[in-house]
Amino acid sequence: MTLSAVATRYATALADVVTASDSPLRPDAALVELRSFAAALESSVELRKVLLSPAVAGSRKRHATGRIADALKLSRISRNLLYVLIDHRRIDQLPAVIQSFETIADARLGFAQAEVSSARELTDPQRSALTDQLERLTGKRLRMRYAVDSSLIGGAVARIGSTVYDGSLRGQLSSLARRLSTQD
Repeated sequence: MTLSAVATRYATALADVVTASDSPLRPDAALVELRSFAAALESSVELRKVLLSPAVAGSRKRHATGRIADALKLSRISRNLLYVLIDHRRIDQLPAVIQSFETIADARLGFAQAEVSSARELTDPQRSALTDQLERLTGKRLRMRYAVDSSLIGGAVARIGSTVYDGSLRGQLSSLARRLSTQD
């Protein structure tokens, strides 16, 4: 998924604030706060109508956001980001801002993101072993995201940046088929 330049701009500004050494809000806490607000926005039709409607005054949107932020106990930094998004009529970009912020903050903190698909749900020991092995292989600290893809038949596929590590049964069968078709 390509993130918009707009979302990346806001995410970069937030990353500048929360990765500063004197920031009262850590990047992981900012992510938790913004995700909780995004979940509240997603789960409430009324809140979405208020915040996304161009007919509703910005002051009403700020008031509604402030009340939700109070209930969620959001930090001043997270509130200010939400207010800026509202003031610039970009609150609809919040999910993209969160996604972009996570990528930017991870890069600044020395993490790479890994997306792992497996044929079935991995147990905690399997996830831990896979994380350790991929970190040794890449030499990077990884933030893992897991998904289930039953079409893999067995095993797992990991994508880290533009590199794909295919340990799936489907991948092995495909590789075997290619080798057999090239032999005389």
